Amino acid sequence: MSAVDRRTFLSFTGALAAPLALPVAARAAPDTDATQAAGAAHAADAAQAAGAAKAPGLHTGPIIINALGSLDDPNLDLDPKAPRDVPSKSNPTPSSGEDPFTERVLREVHASGLTAVNVTLGYVAGDMEPYETTIRDIARTDAAIRAHANDLIKVYSASDIRRAASQRRIGIIYGFQNAQMMGQDASRVDTFGGLGVRVIQLTYNPANRLGDGSIAPGNRGLTPFGREVVERLNANRIMVDLSHSGEHTCLDAARASRQPISINHTGCRELTDLPRNKTDEELRLVASRGGFVGIYFMPFLKTDGHASAADVVAHIEHAVNVCGEDHVGIGTDGSVTSIDDLDAYRAVLAKEIEARRAAGISAAGEGPDTFPFVVDLRGVNQFRELTARLQSRGFGSGRIDKILGLNFLRFAKDVWGS
Repeated sequence: MSAVDRRTFLSFTGALAAPLALPVAARAAPDTDATQAAGAAHAADAAQAAGAAKAPGLHTGPIIINALGSLDDPNLDLDPKAPRDVPSKSNPTPSSGEDPFTERVLREVHASGLTAVNVTLGYVAGDMEPYETTIRDIARTDAAIRAHANDLIKVYSASDIRRAASQRRIGIIYGFQNAQMMGQDASRVDTFGGLGVRVIQLTYNPANRLGDGSIAPGNRGLTPFGREVVERLNANRIMVDLSHSGEHTCLDAARASRQPISINHTGCRELTDLPRNKTDEELRLVASRGGFVGIYFMPFLKTDGHASAADVVAHIEHAVNVCGEDHVGIGTDGSVTSIDDLDAYRAVLAKEIEARRAAGISAAGEGPDTFPFVVDLRGVNQFRELTARLQSRGFGSGRIDKILGLNFLRFAKDVWGS
């Protein structure tokens, strides 16, 4: 099997190993409506980004933290003329060392108001060697951040996120979406912690040595090795992320961890019965231990058709009702830069889904006819649009600020330190 690269469904949603995220539309809108809505949103985004200058000085907007997202241009994957050494979902680590933070990406992320984002690094799935692949990706990302020091800052602690806000830079949080790179050696957690990795998700969709993912049929709990890794993560003050995990692995890990834990990108199974979504029992346990739950902008928010902004808001509302308003935020599983040509993307999506199914990593709710993002909640204005939607549901400014970023910031301080 050829390598399943982390930026494919993840970059376009965020997976063949790296996420993607996008937009806003009406619930159950047909494809033609979704495409029209996307075109209007894209025009608005372009105008917004064109007029947004990165002004120095104090941060004036809300702190917005994407608990799982990406910072790249998914349109590069649609350009057949793009040189091979341009970073893309099919070529995430170019041999020439070029970085993914293009002028458009940086311009649009500043215009969006985003403060910080947890990005997926390293191995997620495929036939690459997990440990070596991950070390290389960390080194490449370090170099890219150094090359854009005026725009980006590597996040080690909660204070780095506040510094990013005050300096009008974007905080980059290093995270994994699979702990397979640990091999059989939990001490590798120490190595990755030393390299600045701040979030480690225990499993991807299938099972690994630590436990079962959301599509693993056995639904085992946390393995002895998984418990050893959780203990090491606690010792290194690295977030234990239970996104993608099976129910029993999630519950076991939440109970085993001595520190608060998170589910950085998920939905609510009570509303949409799909394995990628979490049960109320899981959500409640994570919150009761001081943790954090991020709601994604993904197709798993509904069982038929494209997910909409209304679905995102419904899942946020449910999570707040179950967890309390101090434990819920967003983990879009996508980027700020949106896809320009949805018609061209459909062909790419069909191939990605085929590859994910062949690799055994596709989850129920994914499909060639279902965008791995929310069409009416994407692009430069996605966070402002979400704010307006929450306001229309009666959410006050204090609660909205918590959901946009302050809840994650509080959680980060509890785990990483101030």
